[in-house]
Amino acid sequence: MVYLLLAGAIALEVIGTVALRLSEGFTRPAASVVVVLGYLGAFYLLARVLTAGIPLGVAYGIWAAAGVALVAVIGAVFLGDGLSGVQVGGLVLIIAGVIALEAGGAR
Repeated sequence: MVYLLLAGAIALEVIGTVALRLSEGFTRPAASVVVVLGYLGAFYLLARVLTAGIPLGVAYGIWAAAGVALVAVIGAVFLGDGLSGVQVGGLVLIIAGVIALEAGGAR
């Protein structure tokens, strides 16, 4: 259950971040509302995750890494942003770091 809340927090953060790009500096009202609601919802769910017992470093690491990776892929696939081999390698390293953080906390 707690990981579903974390997945929801990640999804809302990604939605908010993509909407931030689409808001064109908060000049588009609909996208701007999505930014605010997305971030508010993301932080609310992340706070719920933290009260459920997942350590802060693990929860935030998963949230941040998944958000970065998803936003980078969405930007490359749907928004015309580039994604070089070095950037892909960096994303792999971020994900590996979160896996190491999770594995280290299991002891």
